[in-house]
Amino acid sequence: MRRRWGEKRYYSLDYYLKQTCGEKLYKLSLNGGMTCPNRDGTLDSRGCIFCSQGGSGDFAPSASLSVSEQIEQGKQLVAGKYTGSSYIAYFQAYTNTYAPCAYLRRLFTEAVEHPDIRILSIATRPDCLGQDILMLLKDLNTKKPVWVELGLQTIHKDSAEFIRRGYSLSVFENAVNALRTAGIPVIVHVILGLPEENTDKMLETIHYLNSIDIQGVKLQLLHILKNTDLADYYQKKPFHVLTMDEYISLLGRCISHLRPDIVIHRLTGDGPKPLLIQPVWSSSKRRVLNQVQAYLKEHDIWQGKELYHDRSI
Repeated sequence: MRRRWGEKRYYSLDYYLKQTCGEKLYKLSLNGGMTCPNRDGTLDSRGCIFCSQGGSGDFAPSASLSVSEQIEQGKQLVAGKYTGSSYIAYFQAYTNTYAPCAYLRRLFTEAVEHPDIRILSIATRPDCLGQDILMLLKDLNTKKPVWVELGLQTIHKDSAEFIRRGYSLSVFENAVNALRTAGIPVIVHVILGLPEENTDKMLETIHYLNSIDIQGVKLQLLHILKNTDLADYYQKKPFHVLTMDEYISLLGRCISHLRPDIVIHRLTGDGPKPLLIQPVWSSSKRRVLNQVQAYLKEHDIWQGKELYHDRSI
């Protein structure tokens, strides 16, 4: 295998950042104080079935703090493990374009103008990207790089209905096309291990991603967290939760089928330990990532391998 991504066998975010920014950047989770159309009654009031009360922003600071205050607090929290001075401002909690454009402009501009912020990353839903917001993102992208993260999770209609995603695949495709037309890189969230999805179904989602114009992916293990509807479902109708060995083997399959120009932003996940019900093994993130690297090397797996006949690529 030709070494394309340093010592790793996939196009990691760290490698991408070192190539484009000259250094590793640390991501700071921020809270814009927004909600979600899947929670406020517009689409539903329950949220996605797996979503905690923190709206996937359980590690983010309080929204009562200004963006600048949140950034400074985040810097202090990571000071013991990050000695650099450059960061990604990551608006993570709930749906971060679900607000009036004027409010978003103030919020995002404050982040972009902070001297230590190199990149603005915004997690949102594809059905919350109006034309005014797209124009705002395009404008901000001329000042500092802007990424948009979309929570697709799966391409399969039955699974999407089970998790209460609340939008069709065509809505996602329209959002990707609109963002790319505006020059905004797109990062897609995918959940591996959803009930009733076998390896073939999950690989169909990976193959779909290969066919569209995206720049990054987050592969997320399904977590069952306390105080979620998924936890209630699991208690009433227990389903198989992937073991660490099963998950690592599945990751190997997904990586080998993934287009090699797509940056992998995440290989697993680390739900808050006080909330985590299953899988318990996922709480040891460093151990999992070390096992993944060893597995890929042992089995000669590298990103995109299954897409090529020429194994020297």
